[in-house]
Amino acid sequence: MTELASRAQLRASFLRWAVALVPVVVLLGLLSGRIANSGPGNAWFDALAKPSLYPPPALFGIVWTVLYILMGLALAMVVTSRGAPGRGLAIAAFVVQLLLNLAWSPVFFGMGRLVEALYLLVAIDFAVLVTLVLFWRVRPIAGVLLLPYLGWVLFATALNWQFVEANPGASKGEASTVTVDLQ
Repeated sequence: MTELASRAQLRASFLRWAVALVPVVVLLGLLSGRIANSGPGNAWFDALAKPSLYPPPALFGIVWTVLYILMGLALAMVVTSRGAPGRGLAIAAFVVQLLLNLAWSPVFFGMGRLVEALYLLVAIDFAVLVTLVLFWRVRPIAGVLLLPYLGWVLFATALNWQFVEANPGASKGEASTVTVDLQ
């Protein structure tokens, strides 16, 4: 016998993990956004000048749901790759990038900290890239599943930058940088 598990057993293991991990990842993303009151309906956010790059608000929920599903599937692939070199490190990197991801909505929407959210996104960009590479080494298809996520967080970084540029002094608790010429 040359195999430890049959293809059917491996497929069943992946499906069990996917059925558990995909909803957890999606739910965590949803909770992060809900707790932070993200998106339209947040009075502070509604008052911000929206950059030209800002897509229709409904797109965010759709895109993030798809991305969280892909992330959960990629994680399930890596988790079920028992014995693969680098598997533990890849899982740890995933957890780190997910925690950073989940922190962004509370920083941007909840605390209203545009610049800090931008710095956080740069860290997320790096963490997602590292995770993608590590996933690729364990299961190339798992790395491929993270490519749309990397693209979206890079877009989010550019969008966050535009929010910073279009709204100087708009962070909650910051004094406005608007000046009035009285002469």
